[in-house]
Amino acid sequence: MTPRLTAKFWVDAYLARLRFQDIPAFVTAHGDDTSGAVIVKLNTLDGEAVAHTRMFDLMSGHRRWDILTKGAERDVDAAIARQKEFDPDLWVIEVEDRAGRHLLDEPGLDG
Repeated sequence: MTPRLTAKFWVDAYLARLRFQDIPAFVTAHGDDTSGAVIVKLNTLDGEAVAHTRMFDLMSGHRRWDILTKGAERDVDAAIARQKEFDPDLWVIEVEDRAGRHLLDEPGLDG
């Protein structure tokens, strides 16, 4: 069994990779340091946004990033707020990038 990283460790590493690429990002909800789930909201600064969440792929047995919701930023924010209502341990990271970069598809972050 592969050891799992703590949520805080993963978030800190993700934020560092974003900073290295000069992509602004910040934590808008600090979840449980050990096992909190993570949502990454990509704000393209044009009124649109995409919320990504990690899912478990039953076919492969691996975790992968999937789109939770996308559309108008206010609608994405409302969907994230609903998630936070039933998961108080949830982390939310907001990434701001007009080009739509979030790095979640890069090795080490892709699953």
